[in-house]
Amino acid sequence: MSALSERPANPVVGESIPHESASLHVTGLALYTDDLVGRTKDCLHAYPVQVFQAHATVTRLDPTPALDVPGVVRVLTAEDVPGVNDAGIKHDEPLFPSEVCYFGHPVAWVLADTLEAARLGAAAVVVEADPLPAMINVKEAIAAKSFQGAQPHMERGDVDAGFEEAAHVFSGEFEFAGQEHFYLETNAALAHVDENGQVFVQSSTQHPSETQEIIAHVLGVHSHDVTVQCLRMGGGFGGKEMQPHGYAAIAALGATLTGRPVRLRLNRTQDMTMTGKRHGFHAEWRVGFDRDGRLVALDATLTADGGWSLDLSEPVVSRALCHVDNAYWIPNVRVNGRIAKTNKTSQTAFRGFGGPQGMIVIEDILGRCAPLLRVDPMTLRRRNFYVKGQSTPYGQPVRHPERAVAAWDQVVATGDLNRRLEEVARYNAEHEDTKRAIGVTPVKFGISFNLTAFNQAGALVHVYKDGSVLINHGGTEMGQGLHTKMLQVAATTFGIPLSKVRLAPTRTDKVPNTSATAASSGADLNGGAVKNACEQIKERLLQVAATSLGISPADVRIEDGEAHGVAYTSARISWDELVKTAYFRRVQLFAAGYYRTEGLHWDSQLFQGEPFKYFAYGVAATEVEVDGFTGAYRTRRVDIVHDVGDSLSPLVDIGQIEGGYVQGAGWLTLEDLRWDESDRPSRGRLATQAASTYKLPSFSEMPEVFNVALLQQAHEDGAVYGSKAVGEPPLMLAFSVREALRQAAAAFGPVGISVDLPSPATPEAVYWAVEQARRATEHGHVQEGFPGVVPEQPGADAHPAHPTSEHYEKPVPARA
Repeated sequence: MSALSERPANPVVGESIPHESASLHVTGLALYTDDLVGRTKDCLHAYPVQVFQAHATVTRLDPTPALDVPGVVRVLTAEDVPGVNDAGIKHDEPLFPSEVCYFGHPVAWVLADTLEAARLGAAAVVVEADPLPAMINVKEAIAAKSFQGAQPHMERGDVDAGFEEAAHVFSGEFEFAGQEHFYLETNAALAHVDENGQVFVQSSTQHPSETQEIIAHVLGVHSHDVTVQCLRMGGGFGGKEMQPHGYAAIAALGATLTGRPVRLRLNRTQDMTMTGKRHGFHAEWRVGFDRDGRLVALDATLTADGGWSLDLSEPVVSRALCHVDNAYWIPNVRVNGRIAKTNKTSQTAFRGFGGPQGMIVIEDILGRCAPLLRVDPMTLRRRNFYVKGQSTPYGQPVRHPERAVAAWDQVVATGDLNRRLEEVARYNAEHEDTKRAIGVTPVKFGISFNLTAFNQAGALVHVYKDGSVLINHGGTEMGQGLHTKMLQVAATTFGIPLSKVRLAPTRTDKVPNTSATAASSGADLNGGAVKNACEQIKERLLQVAATSLGISPADVRIEDGEAHGVAYTSARISWDELVKTAYFRRVQLFAAGYYRTEGLHWDSQLFQGEPFKYFAYGVAATEVEVDGFTGAYRTRRVDIVHDVGDSLSPLVDIGQIEGGYVQGAGWLTLEDLRWDESDRPSRGRLATQAASTYKLPSFSEMPEVFNVALLQQAHEDGAVYGSKAVGEPPLMLAFSVREALRQAAAAFGPVGISVDLPSPATPEAVYWAVEQARRATEHGHVQEGFPGVVPEQPGADAHPAHPTSEHYEKPVPARA
């Protein structure tokens, strides 16, 4: 067992404690970025000047009329930028663009004494723009060969030979939608400049260091001239990893030019229409199975809808390729990735970061093909699991594949699946107009940033003379409980009660050059750094205690706030007394900690290496009931077993698993992003720009029975206190609800029918899947032999995802 993962006696990690700000959240006392405006004197308010065309060239921009509006102080334009007019790390996102690239693209910002004055001022700015052709959906971009960024290629084995040897070959196409983050707190920034010209920005950002960097290059100053603080976020989910930089830069520019604090906060409509979403994807695939239903070959092309700029699309596509196998061994693989450039918001990170988009392709393939292979979907999935000694298509050995098996077996046993499957069969036989089904799917998700350099973190720990401890680390808190875990790590490392430790907000002048709180790596990276800093101080304190106790430092233990020798009869020194003694002996009581993830290597050109520290595993079983008249459905029961290693904070982890599943179910079944694809002037407008039109999961969609268990005996050596990441992997457990809906819809047709199911599988989409199954019955389709192309259901134009597949038995070639 490594020193990093080994736990001492009576650790604070592993205790089920509430979120460190839970009481503040529920009482409304928790402060967020925009709450600080009321504490700031003479604050200006920023409002965007938007152009409501999907693609256009700005031919005239006249801010003069806005200055006549009472309360308007200044209009910010490209001419005001002293540094670089760009808010992106790829330098493809002009802060003040001359070319409008999506509907509602802001081209200037108005600063005023009140928000209403700023709004009226923005309306008064004269903007003229000549329209340009606009591509709104990914298929248009593919047809026009409108791509941007890198086009990665992943290959292993001999794919063509694999298809030659396959007993069954299918091919198909699948388009699935993105997802709105809908964090409770919209993007916000508050900037001011002190008497020395130091810029201080409060920002709701997951990546303070990068926000700092973008502000600096917009202002034309050095990073040490800019400090960014993230107090906390009201949700992020990846949507605040890149998108806040430009808004923080606008606020900082306004504060620099006016000498007054500037507040920028998007309202809900602005946030939904101006910020990026989860990437929607289009997939073309061809898959081969042997006669036992084992995967032998996969050839696929995944095209992400990147929107108008690159943002994080390249690493999103890379991670999608890395997760196209999910938990399944595929000996021969060839997958190509590419990024479509469309005239929509610049799509960005979202919980899972491409992993869900890769996994859904293979899960959809297995769900579509299981009936055609005459194999139960559960059996097909379990039969194709990785086993010890196998590696991923990009060359990383799959460690602990037995954990996926253990989680699967536990779900089957504790979920009483064998009995319930029999009950479902009886129910379906007795009910003509409603059907039930149970879907079971696994998750294997790689943890670490694909870019190796990002896998590092820092921390700053202070021990004060009274024995109290203050920690500061590079991770940000967005409700996920990272700060809670860091408090537990510090208390455990020192051997003191949790009440002794306090955590300060994340600031770039305390911990520099931090990575984004993303990739589910927040606790791994920052926990390692906090532990390292605490260990440095503790080592010094052990020397002090050894001198006082008259024993060797190796024989000193600090537990429950007391230092003592290993002998039972040893004298004891309280923590407070030990710290005070150390101070008077001039012993350093602060330290900067550092951690980097070891053992990672990645060649993005060859698409080979070991980019992940480990894999997190999980299994979910979801039971649904579908109404054949409307397509409406309810989730009757969910059983989850998830691998979090040795949990740092079980209550937090279980909450993350529950929340991840529900958010994933929203993406896969409810949240239907729609853009206007007509030729009207409104082309490119996001139609689902409020909670009234964009359906989010609510209490009514929650499972009636929701069982979550943490996989036991899952210690992860080489990770902080044996834990594993929990932020992203649980989202993909929701594939089970989509597969359950597919099976329930198919139950309305003949035995073994394979139905198309769009994503999101809204009630409307499920209804058409039910109708497809019923038509098969009406047309007398019996599953003797294998069908050809599955007919597309009515209303196909209304849905973004309608996979079709075809099957042949050798030597008949697959049709295009």
